[in-house]
Amino acid sequence: MTTLTLFSPAGVLAAAAPLRLATRRLRDLGFDVSVDASALARHQRFAGDDDIRLAALHRVADAAPSIAMATRGGYGLTRLLDRIDWPRLARSVEHGTRWVGHSDLTALQLGLLRHTGATSWAGPLALEDFGRADDAGGVDEVTRDCFVEAMSGELEAVGFRTEPGFDGLEARGRLWGGNLKMVTSLLGTPHWPRVKGGVLFLEDVNEHPYCVERMLLQLLQAGVIGAQKAVLLGSFNAWRPSPLDRGYTLKTAIAALRARTSVPVLTGLPFGHVPTKVSLPVGRRVQLLVEGRDVLLGW
Repeated sequence: MTTLTLFSPAGVLAAAAPLRLATRRLRDLGFDVSVDASALARHQRFAGDDDIRLAALHRVADAAPSIAMATRGGYGLTRLLDRIDWPRLARSVEHGTRWVGHSDLTALQLGLLRHTGATSWAGPLALEDFGRADDAGGVDEVTRDCFVEAMSGELEAVGFRTEPGFDGLEARGRLWGGNLKMVTSLLGTPHWPRVKGGVLFLEDVNEHPYCVERMLLQLLQAGVIGAQKAVLLGSFNAWRPSPLDRGYTLKTAIAALRARTSVPVLTGLPFGHVPTKVSLPVGRRVQLLVEGRDVLLGW
């Protein structure tokens, strides 16, 4: 049976009930689920102080379950990056562990790629995707099925629809990225993965389009976007319009980026802080094909 450990490397869990629900649902999918001893620890806004969360990371790495899934994101992993024993985590990957999550977990995934070259999976979080109450929408079927297929090793590609104008595009490169805030926060640090000729994917939540544009232009001006084969944009949701926008939208922000680079910037990737999300292998070499408006991302 595939072993799956739930751990909390970042934000505190507001309640235990969603974790219990996620555990039950994952067990119903056939996973042998265990919950790390400090998953419900609390210290200010964190799931335990820095030492507790770092110990949890290393404990999970030493146990090397088939899957290590974060309970939630929030904030906290940035505090740990300089202290993580990266070879220790890489050894767990060598033993078959798939580190899974998104949001704040982006820092861990990109740090792991930078320091060891090991791959991980951008995918669901336990509470957000498997601990959602039925009256709030429950578990999204696409998210569930894609995750199960990815963890079994059967998933070899994902597809989505994008805007017109990219028909015939082909690109090969290393897939990397994640949450836009977390990606930009690593720029200039020792934990920044130096990926050239890659396929960069980005998403974010609670960020107004002008903040999204500012971060995208930071990546552009730092030479990051220009060094990629393509950029894939996922969901940028849960932001509030301002009376000062006067027609300025997310499309405006994306247009501003496209006007400044020849690198293809595709929208529509089903990934981010939304119920429906695919699972993506961070650090794997992928092939991107566009036919009409249909995009196929394979590995």
